[in-house]
Amino acid sequence: MACDTAFRILARRYLGDLTANHEETCKGDPEALHQMRVTLTRLRTAILFFSPMIVDSQHPQVKGELKWLNTNLGVVRDLDVAIERLQATDEPRPPAIPDYQSWVMKRADSHRRLARTLRSARYRRLIKITSGWIENGPWSIRKGKQAAKQRACSIACYSADKLAGWQQKLQKKSRKLLTLDAEKRHRLRLLNKKLTYSIEFFEDLFPDKRFSRQQAALKYLRKAQRSLGQLNDDVNSQSLATALQREGVEAPLQFLGPKREKRRIRTAAAAYRKLAKLKPFGA
Repeated sequence: MACDTAFRILARRYLGDLTANHEETCKGDPEALHQMRVTLTRLRTAILFFSPMIVDSQHPQVKGELKWLNTNLGVVRDLDVAIERLQATDEPRPPAIPDYQSWVMKRADSHRRLARTLRSARYRRLIKITSGWIENGPWSIRKGKQAAKQRACSIACYSADKLAGWQQKLQKKSRKLLTLDAEKRHRLRLLNKKLTYSIEFFEDLFPDKRFSRQQAALKYLRKAQRSLGQLNDDVNSQSLATALQREGVEAPLQFLGPKREKRRIRTAAAAYRKLAKLKPFGA
């Protein structure tokens, strides 16, 4: 399969999944919002993965608009995650927690703004422009031997080098995990997510064993991703609580505890040590 064909298959799928969750997200469904944001991240990762081939005059606009959409979805998703944490506490029950209803009201206000965003002309243009760019963007007809070679390159050859480079970068950064601050840990999580999603691209495209080595790494990547994701949720929820405190809404619990933080970091570090023992993707 040529790279341009693989990109179109993946990008169409993710853009379709994004729009499929649009209406339920507008109605306030937290799971639809979560799926919409995950799918958007997959689409953005696919664009990054194939960037040497698809960077053109329209690429900055598409990239910027997708980032704008992700920011708007993230504001409400962070509130959903924080409220889920409150609902999971045993003592006291959420309705008894001081200012719990203020958190719920904050989420409702944020969702109303998100619904307006998702029903806006800007959102409709985003979908139309992105769809047209995927199918017939300037990248698809760019002249020159190098451009034609990139489009026609076998996805198996291209992806092996790309995945190997991202794996090497991830493993280098993960060696310092125990000493990273929250911001650098967040960047490591994003790199982990990009590598995970990129490997998952090929599970549907190639159901045979050509990517078995990469698939073997998914177990450890997903384990590290869960731990780093939970830590990132804790940091976001704590930041949200701090922001709400400035508005007079008390934080009902401490989202980020040192013992929990240490445990999650150790779990991720152990997963990376096991990942490092696997044969490199490009070897």
